[in-house]
Amino acid sequence: MNMSYKCKVTVIRKECYEDLQEKYLANPKSGPCHFFKEGQEFIIDSKAYNTMCQGQFCGEAWDAIHRYIYVAIQGGSIMEGWTNDKKMMIACCNDGTRPVIFKIERLEE
Repeated sequence: MNMSYKCKVTVIRKECYEDLQEKYLANPKSGPCHFFKEGQEFIIDSKAYNTMCQGQFCGEAWDAIHRYIYVAIQGGSIMEGWTNDKKMMIACCNDGTRPVIFKIERLEE
């Protein structure tokens, strides 16, 4: 049986650490991430996987989470034994002063 998988990525939270921005950033008033909005969703299949960094997704965030998305669209268990659903992962981008937290889910069709 050949199954097709997609992955849903949902922005579940945006953080902003103003004290760290004030202390370490060239622009200490950078504020929270401007690319994503809480509740924003992306549906990614194998075709979309290779084009997400072409303006559809922040390159730094993609670099941090794409491995989980790749596993999901291949039908794998993203975090078996770690999360309460082996088809789901909670991950974040690597921006230390304004991280964005994502829920990554394998979808079956």
